[in-house]
Amino acid sequence: MEVLKQRILAEGKNLGRGILKIDSFLNHRLDAGLMVAMGEEIARRFADDRVTLILTAEVSGIAPALTAGYALGVPVVYARKHKPITMKEPVYIETAPSHTKGGETHLMVSPEFIHETDRILIVDDFLASGKTLHALARIVQHAGAELVGIACVVEKTFEGGRAFLADLNVRIEALATIVSLENGGIQFADSAPTARAVADSTDGRLA
Repeated sequence: MEVLKQRILAEGKNLGRGILKIDSFLNHRLDAGLMVAMGEEIARRFADDRVTLILTAEVSGIAPALTAGYALGVPVVYARKHKPITMKEPVYIETAPSHTKGGETHLMVSPEFIHETDRILIVDDFLASGKTLHALARIVQHAGAELVGIACVVEKTFEGGRAFLADLNVRIEALATIVSLENGGIQFADSAPTARAVADSTDGRLA
Protein backbone atom coordinates (compact mmCIF):
# COMPACT_ATOMS: atom_id res chain seq x y z
CA MET A 1 0.00 0.00 0.00
CA GLU A 2 2.00 2.92 -1.35
CA VAL A 3 0.45 5.71 0.73
CA LEU A 4 1.23 3.78 3.92
CA LYS A 5 4.83 3.16 2.88
CA GLN A 6 5.32 6.84 2.15
CA ARG A 7 3.99 7.78 5.60
CA ILE A 8 6.33 5.27 7.22
CA LEU A 9 9.29 6.74 5.34
CA ALA A 10 8.25 10.30 6.16
CA GLU A 11 7.35 9.88 9.83
CA GLY A 12 8.59 6.49 11.00
CA LYS A 13 11.52 6.31 13.41
CA ASN A 14 13.90 3.38 13.49
CA LEU A 15 14.71 3.05 17.19
CA GLY A 16 17.10 0.16 16.75
CA ARG A 17 16.73 -3.41 18.00
CA GLY A 18 14.12 -3.98 15.27
CA ILE A 19 11.67 -1.45 16.70
CA LEU A 20 9.83 0.91 14.36
CA LYS A 21 7.99 3.86 15.88
CA ILE A 22 5.00 5.03 13.84
CA ASP A 23 2.87 6.50 16.58
CA SER A 24 2.37 9.80 14.76
CA PHE A 25 -0.37 8.15 12.69
CA LEU A 26 -1.10 4.68 14.09
CA ASN A 27 0.01 3.79 17.61
CA HIS A 28 -0.75 7.00 19.50
CA ARG A 29 -2.11 9.74 17.24
CA LEU A 30 -4.46 8.37 14.57
CA ASP A 31 -4.81 9.59 11.00
CA ALA A 32 -8.50 8.90 10.43
CA GLY A 33 -8.30 9.19 6.65
CA LEU A 34 -5.40 6.77 6.45
CA MET A 35 -7.23 4.39 8.80
CA VAL A 36 -10.25 4.37 6.50
CA ALA A 37 -8.04 3.71 3.46
CA MET A 38 -6.29 0.84 5.24
CA GLY A 39 -9.59 -0.66 6.34
CA GLU A 40 -10.91 -0.51 2.80
CA GLU A 41 -7.77 -2.20 1.48
CA ILE A 42 -8.04 -5.00 4.03
CA ALA A 43 -11.70 -5.42 3.15
CA ARG A 44 -10.86 -5.57 -0.56
CA ARG A 45 -8.31 -8.33 -0.01
CA PHE A 46 -10.75 -10.44 2.03
CA ALA A 47 -13.94 -9.53 0.17
CA ASP A 48 -14.56 -13.11 -1.00
CA ASP A 49 -13.91 -14.85 2.32
CA ARG A 50 -17.38 -14.36 3.81
CA VAL A 51 -16.02 -12.80 6.99
CA THR A 52 -18.62 -12.47 9.76
CA LEU A 53 -16.43 -11.07 12.55
CA ILE A 54 -13.11 -9.29 13.00
CA LEU A 55 -10.98 -10.05 16.05
CA THR A 56 -8.12 -7.88 17.29
CA ALA A 57 -6.27 -7.01 20.50
CA GLU A 58 -6.33 -3.75 22.39
CA VAL A 59 -5.08 -1.14 21.91
CA SER A 60 -3.28 -0.49 18.64
CA GLY A 61 -5.16 -3.09 16.62
CA ILE A 62 -8.54 -1.52 17.25
CA ALA A 63 -8.35 1.35 14.74
CA PRO A 64 -7.48 -0.69 11.62
CA ALA A 65 -9.81 -3.48 12.74
CA LEU A 66 -12.69 -1.04 13.16
CA THR A 67 -12.31 0.52 9.70
CA ALA A 68 -11.93 -2.92 8.12
CA GLY A 69 -15.04 -4.06 9.95
CA TYR A 70 -16.95 -1.04 8.71
CA ALA A 71 -15.83 -1.68 5.13
CA LEU A 72 -16.82 -5.34 5.37
CA GLY A 73 -20.04 -4.61 7.24
CA VAL A 74 -19.19 -6.90 10.17
CA PRO A 75 -18.74 -6.35 13.93
CA VAL A 76 -15.35 -6.08 15.62
CA VAL A 77 -14.35 -7.77 18.87
CA TYR A 78 -11.15 -6.80 20.65
CA ALA A 79 -9.45 -9.01 23.20
CA ARG A 80 -9.16 -7.25 26.56
CA LYS A 81 -5.85 -7.15 28.40
CA HIS A 82 -7.48 -6.45 31.77
CA LYS A 83 -10.69 -8.08 32.90
CA PRO A 84 -13.42 -5.53 33.74
CA ILE A 85 -16.06 -6.34 36.34
CA THR A 86 -18.62 -6.49 33.52
CA MET A 87 -16.86 -9.48 31.94
CA LYS A 88 -18.31 -12.55 33.58
CA GLU A 89 -16.65 -15.95 33.83
CA PRO A 90 -15.88 -18.09 31.96
CA VAL A 91 -13.83 -16.27 29.34
CA TYR A 92 -11.53 -17.36 26.55
CA ILE A 93 -8.02 -16.40 27.66
CA GLU A 94 -4.57 -16.74 26.12
CA THR A 95 -1.21 -15.17 26.88
CA ALA A 96 1.44 -13.66 24.61
CA PRO A 97 4.74 -11.91 25.30
CA SER A 98 4.74 -8.12 24.97
CA HIS A 99 7.33 -7.00 22.41
CA THR A 100 7.66 -3.45 23.73
CA LYS A 101 6.72 -3.74 27.39
CA GLY A 102 8.22 -7.07 28.38
CA GLY A 103 6.50 -9.82 30.34
CA GLU A 104 3.33 -11.68 29.42
CA THR A 105 0.09 -10.09 28.27
CA HIS A 106 -3.29 -11.72 28.89
CA LEU A 107 -5.83 -11.61 26.08
CA MET A 108 -9.46 -12.21 27.06
CA VAL A 109 -12.65 -12.51 25.01
CA SER A 110 -16.15 -13.12 26.32
CA PRO A 111 -17.85 -16.19 24.80
CA GLU A 112 -21.01 -14.15 24.24
CA PHE A 113 -19.31 -12.27 21.39
CA ILE A 114 -17.64 -15.09 19.43
CA HIS A 115 -19.50 -18.16 18.19
CA GLU A 116 -18.95 -21.46 16.41
CA THR A 117 -20.69 -20.15 13.30
CA ASP A 118 -18.33 -17.19 12.91
CA ARG A 119 -15.83 -16.84 10.08
CA ILE A 120 -13.17 -14.68 11.66
CA LEU A 121 -10.55 -12.37 10.25
CA ILE A 122 -7.82 -11.31 12.69
CA VAL A 123 -6.52 -7.76 12.20
CA ASP A 124 -3.61 -6.15 14.05
CA ASP A 125 -1.12 -3.33 13.65
CA PHE A 126 2.13 -5.34 13.47
CA LEU A 127 3.17 -8.83 12.49
CA ALA A 128 6.55 -9.25 14.14
CA SER A 129 7.15 -12.46 16.11
CA GLY A 130 3.56 -13.52 15.46
CA LYS A 131 2.95 -14.54 19.06
CA THR A 132 0.09 -12.13 19.76
CA LEU A 133 -1.61 -13.10 16.50
CA HIS A 134 -1.17 -16.78 17.35
CA ALA A 135 -2.75 -16.19 20.76
CA LEU A 136 -5.76 -14.58 19.06
CA ALA A 137 -5.96 -17.54 16.69
CA ARG A 138 -6.03 -19.91 19.66
CA ILE A 139 -8.99 -17.97 21.07
CA VAL A 140 -10.76 -18.55 17.75
CA GLN A 141 -9.99 -22.25 18.10
CA HIS A 142 -11.30 -22.35 21.67
CA ALA A 143 -14.57 -20.87 20.43
CA GLY A 144 -14.87 -23.49 17.70
CA ALA A 145 -15.06 -20.73 15.07
CA GLU A 146 -13.27 -20.69 11.71
CA LEU A 147 -10.23 -18.50 11.13
CA VAL A 148 -10.27 -17.33 7.51
CA GLY A 149 -7.22 -15.06 7.50
CA ILE A 150 -4.91 -12.58 9.18
CA ALA A 151 -4.31 -8.97 8.13
CA CYS A 152 -1.73 -6.60 9.56
CA VAL A 153 -0.74 -3.04 8.82
CA VAL A 154 3.03 -3.65 8.93
CA GLU A 155 4.94 -6.92 8.72
CA LYS A 156 8.57 -7.15 9.82
CA THR A 157 9.71 -10.27 8.01
CA PHE A 158 13.06 -10.48 9.81
CA GLU A 159 11.31 -11.41 13.09
CA GLY A 160 9.93 -14.65 11.65
CA GLY A 161 6.27 -14.17 12.51
CA ARG A 162 4.89 -15.53 9.25
CA ALA A 163 6.75 -18.81 9.74
CA PHE A 164 5.58 -18.97 13.36
CA LEU A 165 1.97 -18.72 12.14
CA ALA A 166 2.38 -21.36 9.42
CA ASP A 167 0.59 -24.04 11.46
CA LEU A 168 -2.62 -22.00 11.26
CA ASN A 169 -2.75 -22.63 7.50
CA VAL A 170 -4.48 -19.34 6.64
CA ARG A 171 -3.73 -16.47 4.28
CA ILE A 172 -1.75 -13.61 5.79
CA GLU A 173 -1.87 -10.14 4.24
CA ALA A 174 0.34 -7.16 5.12
CA LEU A 175 -0.27 -3.62 3.86
CA ALA A 176 3.44 -2.80 4.15
CA THR A 177 6.24 -5.36 4.41
CA ILE A 178 9.58 -4.37 5.92
CA VAL A 179 12.50 -6.74 5.35
CA SER A 180 15.20 -4.79 7.19
CA LEU A 181 15.71 -2.05 9.75
CA GLU A 182 19.48 -2.38 9.75
CA ASN A 183 21.86 0.58 9.89
CA GLY A 184 19.07 2.99 10.73
CA GLY A 185 17.29 2.35 7.43
CA ILE A 186 13.82 1.17 6.48
CA GLN A 187 13.79 -1.34 3.64
CA PHE A 188 10.51 -2.55 2.17
CA ALA A 189 10.16 -5.89 0.43
CA ASP A 190 9.81 -4.27 -2.99
CA SER A 191 12.28 -1.40 -2.71
CA ALA A 192 15.91 -0.53 -2.13
CA PRO A 193 17.17 0.44 1.34
CA THR A 194 16.32 3.96 2.44
CA ALA A 195 18.78 5.79 4.66
CA ARG A 196 17.21 7.05 7.88
CA ALA A 197 18.70 8.41 11.06
CA VAL A 198 18.28 6.22 14.12
CA ALA A 199 16.04 7.99 16.63
CA ASP A 200 16.88 8.21 20.30
CA SER A 201 15.25 5.22 21.97
CA THR A 202 14.13 7.47 24.81
CA ASP A 203 11.97 9.52 22.44
CA GLY A 204 8.45 8.63 23.55
CA ARG A 205 6.78 5.27 23.70
CA LEU A 206 7.94 2.51 21.38
CA ALA A 207 5.70 1.42 18.49
